[in-house]
Amino acid sequence: MSLEVNSKGKAAKDNFLIALAGQQNAGKSTTYNMLTGANQHVANYPGVTVDKKVGSYREGKTRYEIVDLPGTYSLTSFSLEERVSRDFFLEEKPDVVVNVVDATALRRSLYFTFQVLEMDFPVTIALNMMDVAESQGLTIDLQELSSRLGVDVVATVGRKGKGKQALKAAIRKSVNQEAYNRPVTIDYGELEEHLQELEKKLAEDAFLGGLYPLRWLAIKLLENDPEVCRLVESKHFKGSEIIENSISRRDSFEEALDIDTGDYIVACRDRVAGEIVDACVQKEDSSKQPVSERIDRWVLNRAMAPFFLLATVFIIYELSIVQGYKLTIYTWPLLAKFRDIIASFLPSAGLIEDSLLRSMGLWMVDSANTLLNYVPIFFILFALIAILEDSGYMARIAFILDRIFHSFGLHGQSTLPFILGGVFAGGCAVPGIMSTKGIPDERSRLATILTVPFMNCLAKIPLYTLLVNIYFAEHKSWAMFFIGTITIIMAMIIAKVLTSTILKGRETAPFIMEMPNYHAPTLFGVAQRSIERTWEYIKKVGSIVVAVSLCVFSLLQFPGLSEERMDYYNAEMSKAAAVFDAKVSGTTYAEVGESGKMLALLNFYDNYKRARMNSSGKSGAASVDAKFKADNPELFTVLKPHSNKDAKIVNRALRKVSSKRKSLRRKIKEEKIKTSFFGMIGRSLEPVTQLAGFDWKVNIALISSFAARESSVATMGVLYQQGADENQTLEQRMDNESKSSGMTPLHALAIIIFFALYPPCLAATIMVKVQTGSWKWMVFSIVFPTTIGFAAASAVFTVGNAVGASGIVMMKGFYLVCLGIAFLIALQSKLSSDKIATRHVYQA
Repeated sequence: MSLEVNSKGKAAKDNFLIALAGQQNAGKSTTYNMLTGANQHVANYPGVTVDKKVGSYREGKTRYEIVDLPGTYSLTSFSLEERVSRDFFLEEKPDVVVNVVDATALRRSLYFTFQVLEMDFPVTIALNMMDVAESQGLTIDLQELSSRLGVDVVATVGRKGKGKQALKAAIRKSVNQEAYNRPVTIDYGELEEHLQELEKKLAEDAFLGGLYPLRWLAIKLLENDPEVCRLVESKHFKGSEIIENSISRRDSFEEALDIDTGDYIVACRDRVAGEIVDACVQKEDSSKQPVSERIDRWVLNRAMAPFFLLATVFIIYELSIVQGYKLTIYTWPLLAKFRDIIASFLPSAGLIEDSLLRSMGLWMVDSANTLLNYVPIFFILFALIAILEDSGYMARIAFILDRIFHSFGLHGQSTLPFILGGVFAGGCAVPGIMSTKGIPDERSRLATILTVPFMNCLAKIPLYTLLVNIYFAEHKSWAMFFIGTITIIMAMIIAKVLTSTILKGRETAPFIMEMPNYHAPTLFGVAQRSIERTWEYIKKVGSIVVAVSLCVFSLLQFPGLSEERMDYYNAEMSKAAAVFDAKVSGTTYAEVGESGKMLALLNFYDNYKRARMNSSGKSGAASVDAKFKADNPELFTVLKPHSNKDAKIVNRALRKVSSKRKSLRRKIKEEKIKTSFFGMIGRSLEPVTQLAGFDWKVNIALISSFAARESSVATMGVLYQQGADENQTLEQRMDNESKSSGMTPLHALAIIIFFALYPPCLAATIMVKVQTGSWKWMVFSIVFPTTIGFAAASAVFTVGNAVGASGIVMMKGFYLVCLGIAFLIALQSKLSSDKIATRHVYQA
């Protein structure tokens, strides 16, 4: 190695760009938080979905902008994260690179450090997790390490904020120095001759040398880096000639030494890293086993690991989904108040129909509220994920399950998204899709995103319960077991199909499993990341929900009812109004019978009832009473007549006309659904969906559930109400109509299968867009499962009809077929792995 002096003039600046780079699990995020505090925001790098965290801090008038690059082990162009980091270096050219290094794994971390140094950037090293290193008996000579690397080395403990000021001082020194010692230069031995010759050829074009370090380009050419080859070929006037020369040199080198050039370069770097560690690190002789290894003896034990994993998953599920959902009891009233505030700025409700502006405004608020209601769940979920990440157990989850999931094209980290999506029953696809962010393999991540919605989310359960109670009442246990497990089996099969076909060309990352040391998470770090990720969710949802909810609203509202039908409903309402007018005409409140005042009274009455419904406890009800009484004492007397006889008369008439008004509005809504574009689609699809046994009512219910799964049962409640006894439940009404329409358990089974494979709801679809950053995948997530679900439902219904099998028989048959396919896929994967392993051993 050698030290050289390099001058670098710097213009006076008051804003510096600092890149924070390092390997995964080195404590980069805690260092970033330590430097920036709360002054940070998250975005995406252009064209990709990788997070771009940007924060800053000030010293006097000088601002230091910190960009937290993705954690990566290398700076090749192999994975998305590696390309993002390297492109940032090349294009943004930061003033300083702060390389966060794990003090307990110095030798391994230096491999990344050398690559950054070869790019010729000023570097400051934050030697993080020094407390853990000391607990392991490691003593690191910082001065010697700094001298050998040729850069400043600062000891830090990011999660405790230790070393913050020293690191800032090192950054300040680095950006202000006029010249700096060129850091360590790796001696590549017998490859040096080729490197120097390539450097000379590259230097013939001064333009390229002004953009990139020539030695780094030469190394990358010999490594056969495709991005650098493309760059040289396009920007150097002798690009093609240099590429051919580099290939020739690489071939001759490999032929002479009988070693791959890339492996030789890695070996040279490792040799230098070993020399540095030998000179700078001392380890106490101790027979005591490190704490992390002692914990892993239990946590990663072949017999115990599944139990720890299940316990962890259960705790996450219980705290985030179950307990988080309970918190919505407190947050929903706040959202309801928000809705009321927005409603007060919109035109008042009409007698039987609202204005388009009011309808659309409330629809969008309701759509946003539906998503914002998940915020407590997300906050808890993100906090638990941060704890898992900081503690080091997240990497171990991937390790435990990766082999099983790998057979189906998934990743070990697909476990958490499936659990949160509702693998047992009662989850939610939205947080499930959100939690796929950490999956490093793009192919597996996309497959997970597209299959998480197959899980049994909480909103699917009402429809399952309804159908099971009506059509499989004698086989409830088996039917619920079928629903609870067929979804995960189907998800695994479909993931394998996707990764073998449409996702086959997608980027995969080599599975590098690093077991970080266990750490105790800090409250500040967990809270900060939870707030940051939750806020990011709110912002992204807010920007997309407007567009999507407008589309759904239009499809459900238009073209609307004809003038004849509206005249009919207006006439019905006029009759009810006339009766009301006649009832109140003889009282002291006669003037409220006038059309304008009657509408105001009706809206006042409905607003009061809604406010009472959203209030909690006696104090809440009293508060609502006081507010409405203060707003309009005269009308409030009608709502609470007490001993006022005239007010009692008006109150009884008001309740009747309000009931009639609600009935007419419900009928208008039902008719609008039937005649809407969604309704037309439902009716037009009936000739096709009859293959699966679906009539137009089922079609509309399934289509409407796209907005929210819960609406499938609600829509059925509307569609199956005609002619029904008011005292009957929906199950009874559907059962009665089933007998007359000929609907059987086989029909119900087809609906269940289709619903299990149905496209994600509106909220989950938005999450697909957010996580993939692509409208194409969002559309695919709707079309593909619809096709698969309908094909499966049609096959079951058609075969069942053809052979005269009952619903329960076809349920068992379908289950066995899917289970058999999954078993064959796993077996084939196992045989392939064994074959590769055998070949490897033989070659070795």
